[in-house]
Amino acid sequence: MDITRPEPERASGLVIEEKIIRAVLSGRISPGERFGEKELCEIFGVSRTLVREAMIRLSSKGLVDVTPRRGWFVIEPSVPEAREVIEARRAVETGLIMDHERVDRTAILRLRRHLVAQENALAGQDLARRSYLLGHFHVHIADVLGNSVIATILENLTARTVLIAALYQSDEDAQQSCHDHAALIEAMDRGDRDAALRITRDHLVHLERALRNRARSNRHDRLHEALA
Repeated sequence: MDITRPEPERASGLVIEEKIIRAVLSGRISPGERFGEKELCEIFGVSRTLVREAMIRLSSKGLVDVTPRRGWFVIEPSVPEAREVIEARRAVETGLIMDHERVDRTAILRLRRHLVAQENALAGQDLARRSYLLGHFHVHIADVLGNSVIATILENLTARTVLIAALYQSDEDAQQSCHDHAALIEAMDRGDRDAALRITRDHLVHLERALRNRARSNRHDRLHEALA
């Protein structure tokens, strides 16, 4: 488990929750990874009560689960669950764009700086940073448009999308996501809301199609390995 140790002062339950979400977004914590309560208490310097409060909140967001045998662990999204996350993102992200026909120059510049960071991560094969930036871009859009509530919603949804990507996304899919982000910024800069909506919808359709294809391919490979 790779979670950056907090500052010497005791962490709150919200800090624990935020750090785990960011570790998931960056790909430093993988689907299926187990959390030991004792280990988390030592990392954050807090009681089991605070750790459990944080994990319960993460469970309510669909990022972790708990069983008597395994304890707390990061979810491994199924294909149907992944589709539900994509549908939720479609509703939130298209609604956000519908409400903002014009985007100011400062917001566009901030989005372009984020895009450059994505491109650098892709070029450098920095998989953890790539995962974080590709997912965080959608949170960043809400941030630069001034809607912190939607940013929080999207942070939760994109954290789950990163778990999906860890299981199903290829390098080609990641490149396509970055290309889609560039096209979306250009549409927003032109004030072309219809194009921005189309790009957003197509981006999520592509994500859903890639998910379906990769899941089918993974199933075929497992069957071939079992029967060959």
